[in-house]
Amino acid sequence: MEVFNPNPTIFVPTTSRHSQFAKPHSLWLDDPDNAHDPEEDASDEVEQIDQDEIFELIRSISDPEHRSMSLEQLAVVSAPQITLDSKVPGRVTVEFTPTVPHCGMSTFIGLSIRVRLLRSLPERFKIDIRVKPGSHQSEQALNKQLNDKERVAAALENPALLEVLEQCMSTAGRNA
Repeated sequence: MEVFNPNPTIFVPTTSRHSQFAKPHSLWLDDPDNAHDPEEDASDEVEQIDQDEIFELIRSISDPEHRSMSLEQLAVVSAPQITLDSKVPGRVTVEFTPTVPHCGMSTFIGLSIRVRLLRSLPERFKIDIRVKPGSHQSEQALNKQLNDKERVAAALENPALLEVLEQCMSTAGRNA
């Protein structure tokens, strides 16, 4: 595998934050405290989620090139890069910053973020994944590719690609 950034800058991860909007019933798939009353599930109340909760879901995904480091440690993702559209409930946009403008792993990074969120959030959420403007030489092509349902589905049918994604996401949910 070609190394696109042999000497990345490593940042100290933030401590895990609990949202002021978090309720006892969590959206986390791997939350050990997820024991709850089944009657709560029957409620029609829609659970609110904020950018910190979404960040918690993706922060510890491993970088595909530097697997011992998380996307947070490489400053590829951060809570301020996540927005929830107040006008369109359920619309989440995650912006990520590749470590170098010619990063060949940007597609893997975007796909791993998308898959983690698709697996973790309720179906009512629409997820947009974007490269931070000006951070990649193929920004428009990447954004189009990462948000095209058919391209994403085709990528997820590729066993080699899926294996890399699973490896990157195997650390998701762990504190970095």
